Amino acid sequence: MKYYLLLVALLSASMLFGIETQPNDSSTVNSYTQEPLVIENESVVIIQTLKQDQTMLISVTGQGVAPMNTSSPAQAYALAKRAAIADAYRMIAEKVKGVKIDGQDLIKNMMVKRSTIRTSVQAMVKNANVVETTFKDGLCEVEMEITLSHSDF
Repeated sequence: MKYYLLLVALLSASMLFGIETQPNDSSTVNSYTQEPLVIENESVVIIQTLKQDQTMLISVTGQGVAPMNTSSPAQAYALAKRAAIADAYRMIAEKVKGVKIDGQDLIKNMMVKRSTIRTSVQAMVKNANVVETTFKDGLCEVEMEITLSHSDF
């Protein structure tokens, strides 16, 4: 179960980072470093590395919902926007630093009684910019972007 979750996490990360997956072919070569790629589970994963003179733009959309028990519509808007910004920061951190996934299954009498999955991310996000904010029907969406360069790491 843990290996399955790890595979799902890797495939999800590949979609988030714009990582390309290709069919299993033993003659595949990494186009970034011209080194042979590691082949696992019938797919090849190519991870884009940030070269010294390059920059990478990461754009995400965070979502926040206005709470029902607010004293005014302005307060509802402010709280939904704050939640959307926090969600966008989390998404940027997940893309840049990755997500730690812990899973645990409780099995009794050859049946799964409880399955627990915990995800966490730990990162410092600086210089992210809010590009656009939209608010409709109690849902606030914030588009945020960050430009990364090799010197940031």
